[in-house]
Amino acid sequence: MNAPLPAGIDSFLKNAGWGGAVIDPIPGDASFRRYFRIVDQDRKAMLMFAPPPEEDPQPFLHVAHWLTEHGMRAPQIFAEAAAQGWVLIEDFGDDRMRDWLDANPQGETGAYTGAVDALARLHTKPAGPFAPYDMAVFAREAALLPEWYCPAMRIDADVGSYLQAWNATLAPLLAAGRPAVTVLRDYHAENIMLLDPDDTGQGEQGLIDFQDALAGHPAYDLVSLLQDARRDVSPDLERRMLDHYLSQANADDDFLADYARLGAQRNAKIVGIFARLWKRDGKPRYLSYIPRVWGALERDLQHTALAPVAEWFDVNIPRQIRENLGGDIL
Repeated sequence: MNAPLPAGIDSFLKNAGWGGAVIDPIPGDASFRRYFRIVDQDRKAMLMFAPPPEEDPQPFLHVAHWLTEHGMRAPQIFAEAAAQGWVLIEDFGDDRMRDWLDANPQGETGAYTGAVDALARLHTKPAGPFAPYDMAVFAREAALLPEWYCPAMRIDADVGSYLQAWNATLAPLLAAGRPAVTVLRDYHAENIMLLDPDDTGQGEQGLIDFQDALAGHPAYDLVSLLQDARRDVSPDLERRMLDHYLSQANADDDFLADYARLGAQRNAKIVGIFARLWKRDGKPRYLSYIPRVWGALERDLQHTALAPVAEWFDVNIPRQIRENLGGDIL
């Protein structure tokens, strides 16, 4: 929050017609991106700075335009200078879903119902012009656990058999040939803005942080929402929201198995990412989330569709570590 303003911010805002506006830095996330609230008398906007070479705002702009064109509530783009990393967008306000629920726990069912409805609406549309969520991507993501978490725990894991287990587990999902949908990939309570919510949590969902969208399985974003790495979602709420989604989606008999497959894959990836954020990027606060993620991973592994991966964990991750929800790596 005390970091100096990036070079070029004043000239970008001037060229965008916001010269002289008040610039208020806001907390960042796990990336190199920085965000600023921009206020000019009765106007307000959000400025994203995604500096190259670490970041590229062009994918965000590509997905934002597609979502808007297809009736989803992505922020309006006011100005952009993608080569320099600048994007000025609509300010969705302060009611981030997670923060709003901290202050309004009685609205949990309503807020999650709205978030599931938004996903169901997205899934009625053909997949956007995005790369496929294929086995190569799944394997690369899942490999983050043995790459980063296992060394931190001093576990000498068999990476070859790990990837073979994931291939055996995910191959039926990909072979089923289900029509792809747009997968936002990070759809959870910290990346949903509640636009003018009432006291029951009902309100339009503003979408953010979708720049990594791919074309893939509809269960993935549902898992991201209902097995949230940063917020507790009770098994009862998860089940009710799953049922709510299934009541309005064209889901086949294998959907719940695919939900468990993708839940396990995503949670394994996140454990690896959070360990990497600590070891490589010096961000130890993400370690506190690992027990929640590991607990969800263990639940997913109980599904019979996860048998090959569950067997790998039984062989490679000591039981005492798993019973401690992933162990203490501090």
